[in-house]
Amino acid sequence: MSVSTSERVLVLGIGNILWADEGFGVRAVEEFHRRFECPQNVTVMDGGTQGLYLVQYVHEADRLIVFDAVDYGLEPGTLMLVRDEEVPKFTGIKKMSLHQTGFQEVLSAADLLGAGPKSLLLIGCQPLDLEDWGGPLTGPVCDQIGPAVETARAALAEWGIDLTPRATPLEADRRLLANDIDHDAYERRSAALDI
Repeated sequence: MSVSTSERVLVLGIGNILWADEGFGVRAVEEFHRRFECPQNVTVMDGGTQGLYLVQYVHEADRLIVFDAVDYGLEPGTLMLVRDEEVPKFTGIKKMSLHQTGFQEVLSAADLLGAGPKSLLLIGCQPLDLEDWGGPLTGPVCDQIGPAVETARAALAEWGIDLTPRATPLEADRRLLANDIDHDAYERRSAALDI
């Protein structure tokens, strides 16, 4: 199934980098942006903990890929893919995502506005630690950033979207996250505080 250049695609990372593995989605989308240049119809976004502020972006997307920390009750670091109607959209069902209520409301609100993504892929990673305030991702979760990014690239390729690998790393002012909250700077700071 090929995506026309008029279709809008959103690659979104959600989560909170201040709570260890809860930051997986943000770190994954950050790495995606670091590795690939995207066509004009693909938007790459750090959604952080914005909740309902993301409704307009989701509403406008024809296709959506979401990176998130998801508690499936599996081995820490396990990646799981959930597609389309399998992604829970309404509150009152079994909680899958660590901040699902907010994102469920985003999906529900987009539906209420009369449109939402016709294709949806949730790339979730089972967390190990959500209690380490200010701490980095744990090893099993950090190790899944690369595979998660490759999963997103493969999904986009299935939709007929080819990405261009970046020949050189992005300059600091062009990164998705700035002000020393990008993954490398944050990890260095966290490691220094542990000394």
